[in-house]
Amino acid sequence: MASYDEAERVDRGVKKEKEKRRKEKEERIEGAIGFGKPTADVAAIHIPCINLEKAEIVVDVLIKNPNPVPIPLIDINYLIESDGRKLVSGLIPDAGTIHAHGEETVKVPLHLIYDDIKSTYHDIQPGSIIPYRIKVELIVDVPVFGRLTLPLEKTGEIPIPYKPDVDVDKIKFHKFSLEETVAVLHLKLENMNDFDLGLNALDYQIWLCEESIGSAQLSKSANLQKKGITFVDVPITFRPKDFGSALWDMIRGKGTGYTIKGNIDVDTPFGAMKLPIVKEGGTTRLKKSKEDGGDDDDEVCA
Repeated sequence: MASYDEAERVDRGVKKEKEKRRKEKEERIEGAIGFGKPTADVAAIHIPCINLEKAEIVVDVLIKNPNPVPIPLIDINYLIESDGRKLVSGLIPDAGTIHAHGEETVKVPLHLIYDDIKSTYHDIQPGSIIPYRIKVELIVDVPVFGRLTLPLEKTGEIPIPYKPDVDVDKIKFHKFSLEETVAVLHLKLENMNDFDLGLNALDYQIWLCEESIGSAQLSKSANLQKKGITFVDVPITFRPKDFGSALWDMIRGKGTGYTIKGNIDVDTPFGAMKLPIVKEGGTTRLKKSKEDGGDDDDEVCA
């Protein structure tokens, strides 16, 4: 056993010595002919767009050309994988030219389509955060050396976003008349993601008994904690006489169906997102508020 281990150490030493002599020889050749191998490195990774359908990832690659002539960037091969599972791969042909004695930042655009990922790997759940590994190969053509492959690799995390669940907890009326009614919607937003959502703005439209009672856009700051529920108050003004029998159903204490649709603008650890909020098939009824002895405001409870 000892002789085998010693032979293995000797073999490793021989390989290291050969690699050292090879590099020294290449350096002498490069110095003599004035040509050298280009280098490449990942300068940055951006996520300019992310939503429920896809994530756009841009890899900035800095390439340096030490040679006195321009070199063509023939092809770019790319692969994104997660825990050994291929998410997307492809090739970008004829990617440009690197100037003589210069450096260029080449942008490599990548697209992750979430439906493709979820249909292929059923264990990847909406709302989760998954690790990724990006592998990029730059193929260049250098005089004297010929075609060279410059491999790059970068790791990180990417979310599989899930839209928040929305519900009307109640509608608080502050002014009630047939001509104009002023109310506040108490919305319940449930964030099903494994990451916080920083609410910046929302737009919404609400229907009672299939009749639209209004819509609005609102700048509203709130933190929707991961796997948590947050309540948000939004104002609404409408004319009850315009939406028919739904009003009288509420006044008589009957349940009235409602629908709410809209979007929220949020910040995430992975960039800004615009996510839809939808609630259909909800039911409301009118009752006296217990606040202030039930004399002032009425409220609709979901």
